[in-house]
Amino acid sequence: MSGVQAQGTTLHIGTGTGGAITITAISKAFNAEVTGTHALTVGDRVTFATVGGMTQINGLTGTVRAVTSTTAFVVDIDSRAFTTYTSGGTATPVTWTEVLGIIDYSPSGATVSEIDTTDLKSTAKEFMAGLTDNGSFTINYKYLEDDAGQAACRVAGAGSLTKSFKITDPLSNVYTFSGHLSSYGAVPSAGVDQVLKGSQTVRISGAVVVS
Repeated sequence: MSGVQAQGTTLHIGTGTGGAITITAISKAFNAEVTGTHALTVGDRVTFATVGGMTQINGLTGTVRAVTSTTAFVVDIDSRAFTTYTSGGTATPVTWTEVLGIIDYSPSGATVSEIDTTDLKSTAKEFMAGLTDNGSFTINYKYLEDDAGQAACRVAGAGSLTKSFKITDPLSNVYTFSGHLSSYGAVPSAGVDQVLKGSQTVRISGAVVVS
């Protein structure tokens, strides 16, 4: 069997916010459906504010899991236990900047912690699964002085800022997550008969949403 070419994979970093979407309805569901005219795509992130009735959603940031129409989208927020939506509210999207010049990236992979549940009645060590640590991923790129995406990464690294990131692969799978740069190319590397290069490592914080 042949594999899938990596060509066409893109990385975006969140660099700001777009115009707020006016909400007219939010469903009570495992993945809440939001009604409001929008131009969102799968993998985008929105932050909710000033929602009436379903006030528990205010201040939460959700990732778009599906776009059902130009007036409705689904986010990864479980609203089943929230109070019923009554009126108003906005969903403000993250704006993305593509990071250009990427040569390759390598995720470390996720690990699950172990909780020791052994007691004096145990006949052998006993454990249960704990929280998932989604690890980190390292990006190698050719250094582009004027690329806005690389510049945004350098600013995030220097300022110890947590940012949203979005990877889209050639199969249209979108991986959205938050993280900070635990290391970054403040100074590019150089070699004979080579272009300037850089690297950065993003430490993932929280869940990775796959859409």
